[in-house]
Amino acid sequence: MAPTEQKTAPIEPSVLDLIRSERQKALSPREWRFRLRGYGYAVRTVEGAQILTRLSTGDEVGRLPPEFA
Repeated sequence: MAPTEQKTAPIEPSVLDLIRSERQKALSPREWRFRLRGYGYAVRTVEGAQILTRLSTGDEVGRLPPEFA
């Protein structure tokens, strides 16, 4: 298991629904990331995986499913 997999927990379904909804509204991945900042989230790429984090603390929320790549 990669170090990233050990640290990240599954993302809550309600948060995942929000992330998915914002991705559908956005015209590009860059706009999507900008929209997520409005909700206090950011997306980092760690070892090829996209990790959802909280802007205020930098804490990892969880690993995004491959559909968001």
